Amino acid sequence: MIFKFLNKNFYISLTIVALIYFLDRLTKIYVIQLDKNNFGSDIFNSAYLNIVLIWNKGIAFGLFSFNDLYLYNILSLIISIIVVILVIMSLKSHGFKRYSLLMIVGGALGNLHDRIFFNAVPDFIDFHVGNFHWFIFNVSDIFITLGVFSMIVFELVDNKTEKAKND
Repeated sequence: MIFKFLNKNFYISLTIVALIYFLDRLTKIYVIQLDKNNFGSDIFNSAYLNIVLIWNKGIAFGLFSFNDLYLYNILSLIISIIVVILVIMSLKSHGFKRYSLLMIVGGALGNLHDRIFFNAVPDFIDFHVGNFHWFIFNVSDIFITLGVFSMIVFELVDNKTEKAKND
C-alpha cells in the first residue's frame, strides 16, 4: 500500500517540505547566532522591520503561551498529531490543495523541531508601523499562514465552481 504513494508527486512533495524546513532551520540558526554575537540586543532595526529574537512557548504568533511544562508537552503532542493528519491529507490530495497542505506541513515541522529541541520556537521577524507591532513570527509561520490562506481561497473557489455546476 505504501508503494502506491512513492511516485514522482511524492518526491516533489517531499522536496517542497524539505526546502521549507531547511530554509526555516537556516534562518533560525543564523538569527540565534547573531543574537549570541550581539549579546541579546536587537539584531536589526528599521522604520518598518525589526529583527529581534524572542522565544515563543505558545502556538502561532505567541498565542496560548504556557509556563507549565506539562501543558506545553500536551500542546506539542497535539501539534504532532495534526502534522501527521496533514501529511496524510496531502498524500491524498492533488494540485493546489496539495501544495497548500505541504506549505503548512513544512512550516509545522520547522516549528515542531524547535518545540522538541528548544522547548520554545524562536521568532524574530517584527513588522511594525510606528508603535503598532504585529505579532513577531518566523519563516515557518510565513509558510503556515500562506498555506492556510491558500486553503481558504481554494475552498472558496472550489465551492463556487461546484455551485455553478449544480445550477
